[in-house]
Amino acid sequence: MEKALGWGILATGWIAELFTQDLITSNLKVAAVGSRSTEKAQTFAKRFNIPNAHASYESLVADPDVDIVYIATPHPQHVNAALLALDAGKHVLVEKPFTLNADEAREITRLAGEKNLIVLEAMWTRFLPHMKRIHEIIDAGMIGELRSLTAEHRQFLPADPKHRLNALELGGGALLDLGIYPISFAFDILGAPTSVASAARFKETGVDAEIATLMQHEGGTISTTVSALDCAGPNVALIYGTKARIEIASVWYAPTSFKVLDQQGTVIEAFTETVDGRGMQFQAFEMEDLVRSGKPSARMSPEDSVAIMATLDTIRKQIGLVYPTERTTA
Repeated sequence: MEKALGWGILATGWIAELFTQDLITSNLKVAAVGSRSTEKAQTFAKRFNIPNAHASYESLVADPDVDIVYIATPHPQHVNAALLALDAGKHVLVEKPFTLNADEAREITRLAGEKNLIVLEAMWTRFLPHMKRIHEIIDAGMIGELRSLTAEHRQFLPADPKHRLNALELGGGALLDLGIYPISFAFDILGAPTSVASAARFKETGVDAEIATLMQHEGGTISTTVSALDCAGPNVALIYGTKARIEIASVWYAPTSFKVLDQQGTVIEAFTETVDGRGMQFQAFEMEDLVRSGKPSARMSPEDSVAIMATLDTIRKQIGLVYPTERTTA
C-alpha cells in the first residue's frame, strides 16, 4: 500500500477552506497548516482537525510530515511562497493565477526543474470529469474540426474599494480572478494564441472591472472571452466544430453538465455527473499522481502556466494595466 502524501496548507483564506474540505472529503491526508498568524493557524487546524499548526510559512514548509504545499495566498505572494516551498524540497500546487506575470512564473518553474520537484497550477477546471469527457469527444472527432469557442465569467462581487478584488497592489480586477478561467480554457481546447486583441473597462481604484479578449489560435481557430466582476452572468461556454457543437451548462468552469448537438440541433450526447464537494479534489488527485510518477502534468504543464501568464502580460500591455507589486527581470 502506498504511503499517504501529506498536504500542507499555506494561508487560511476562503479558497484554502474550500480546498481543505475537499481533501478531507476525499480521504486525503492534510498534515499541517501555516499562517503568519498563530491564532489563524490554530483556528484553521481546529476546524479541520489538522494535527500541525504553524505560525509561519517557513515553519510549515520545514514540517517533515508535509510532502506537498498548497499555496493559497493573495496573488502577489504566490511567487515567494512557491520559491520558499521548493527551496525546502516540497512539491507545490499554486492557486491560479499562477503568478502576477510570466517572469515570476518562469522563476517558479525554473527552480522546480532544478530541484526535480513537481509544480502545478491549481486550475481545478481542467481536471473535472466533464472536461475530461469533452477532450475525449474532441479527440474522437465527434464534433469534427475545431472552429471556435466562446466563454464568459461574470460575477457580481464586493464593490468595497478596500476589498482585495478592487486593490491594484493585490493584483485585483477581473483579469486575474475571473478572466484566467476562460483564457486558460481557450488554451486548453485550442492551444496558445497566435494573436491577441483585448479591451477593458476600469474601476476608480484602477483595477479592470471587465475584460474582453479575441484570440486567434493555430489553424485559424478563434476564441472570444468576456469576464466582469460587477455584473453577474449565466457563465456558459460553447465549443464549435464542423460537425457539431458542445454547450457547457452554467457554471461551465465548475462541475456541471453539457450537451453535444449536431448542425441540426439534435442532441447526440448529454453528459452529467454528480461530484462530491466543490470538485477541487480532482486537481489533488492529479497532483498526487504526478508526485508519485515524478512527471509533469499532461493536462496542465508548467510550460502551459508560463505561456498563459505571458498572454495575460500581452493583454495587460494592450489595456495599460500594471500591478505595482509585480517583479520582472526587465
